[in-house]
Order: sequence, then structure tokens, then C-alpha cells
Amino acid sequence: MKLNQLKNRPGATRAPKLLGRGIGSGLGKTSGRGVKGQKARTGVSINGFEGGQMPMFRRLPKRGFTSLARKDYSVVNVGRIQAAIDAGLLKADKINVAALMGAGLVRRQLDGVRLLGSGELKAKLAVEVDGASKSAVAAVEKAGGSVTIIPARLPQPGPKERKKKAAK
Repeated sequence: MKLNQLKNRPGATRAPKLLGRGIGSGLGKTSGRGVKGQKARTGVSINGFEGGQMPMFRRLPKRGFTSLARKDYSVVNVGRIQAAIDAGLLKADKINVAALMGAGLVRRQLDGVRLLGSGELKAKLAVEVDGASKSAVAAVEKAGGSVTIIPARLPQPGPKERKKKAAK
């Protein structure tokens, strides 16, 4: 078989809809879009619009808030660290963010790396992360290791703050 002899299986493709080819085609005049108005045009989205009635997202009560200062951590479980050690991707001595990224356990650092306690740990480790759950700390210490929490990095001042500080 050659590349120029390849064909789709019968029924795998359909003929394209020919729009606007006369009233007898079934897709003439309005081309299957109904009548005039906003929905007949392209590039229009009217999600959430309810014909002038108060939309659902405004009728429902709102609760709580989302903090603008929240942290988005990359997460690693102790069980995955043990699996990486068993596979030879990590050395069982000092484990930090760079080592976890090198082993492929963390893709991006984001606002830091947080250690969680799911799984079993057998190796004695010295772990250095931005955060850890109580169960993760207990699991590492039970195996004879230690967890060091890196102090939170303060946000860097923006250009406006630097200008204000320079003016003082």
C-alpha cells in the first residue's frame, strides 16, 4: 500500500452543507439559522441573557469571597516521592523544589510546593518545601527524616510603590 492509495472508510466523511442555494435545498434563504435578529448573526454570544428578566446569576445569593492574596501551590504526596526514589529518579537525602522538578514530580513551582501525606514513606528524607500538611510532616518524621518549611516570600513592590518610596 502506498500513501496515494489511502482512502477513508465508506461513511467516514459527509458532504459539506451547501448553504443559501435556493429554497428547494432546505438550507436556502436563512441558511438554517431561522429568522433575522441577533442569533442569525455570526460571532454573537448571549449566554446568561434572559430576555430582559433578571438573569439567574444575579438572582441567586452570593456567599463568601475569594482572597486576592491566596497562594496557588504545586502539590506532591509523600507516596509519589517514595515511588520516585524506588524508580531511581530521586536520591533519598536532601529533597527540595529543584530536585522535585528534576524528577518530574512538580511541573511548575507556582507560589511554592506543598507536601501532602497521602501514601507511605520508607526512606529517611530531609525535605525543604514551602508548606506541608500535618500528616505529611508526621509521615516524614516517622521514617526518620525532617521537614523544613521555607519562610513565605514577601511580594515584590510594583512600579507605583517603588516610585512612592523613592519620593519620600
